[in-house]
Amino acid sequence: MPNVQSKTRVRPLDELDIGSIVRIDERITGRYRPDFWEQRVMYYLRRDPDSSRVAEVDGTVVGFMLGDVRAGEFGIEDPSGWIERFGIDPDHRGKDLGAQMFAGVVDHFRACGATTVRTLVHAQDDGVGGFLKAMGFTPSPLQALEMPVAEPGARS
Repeated sequence: MPNVQSKTRVRPLDELDIGSIVRIDERITGRYRPDFWEQRVMYYLRRDPDSSRVAEVDGTVVGFMLGDVRAGEFGIEDPSGWIERFGIDPDHRGKDLGAQMFAGVVDHFRACGATTVRTLVHAQDDGVGGFLKAMGFTPSPLQALEMPVAEPGARS
């Protein structure tokens, strides 16, 4: 039998990728959220269409990474690249697709003048945290803060 290799390509995100991202997210989370993903993808396409990437294998989108370049937020004046969300179809993990998408995103961030890439990760999400560490992320002096929003009339 001939040795057939898969053709892998990383390219900028396109509006037509929404269905594939919904499918990937559903495989990862078990939730079907087309409205959520349409809103998120369109947000990033309006802000900076070249900052987000998808990975294709044999013409099928199997991974995505959404991000943009921001300046003047959180008291940070210099442009920073921000990665918000990413995912890879479980059947295609371990094939360096995340690193390939990350490299494309970072190249674009750099071209836009960003000198730092930032993101947030839940402390208990070892999979995402492990990937980010492998990409070179380290703890930041920025601190994420949160507070619950109580229902009207409820006491905290």
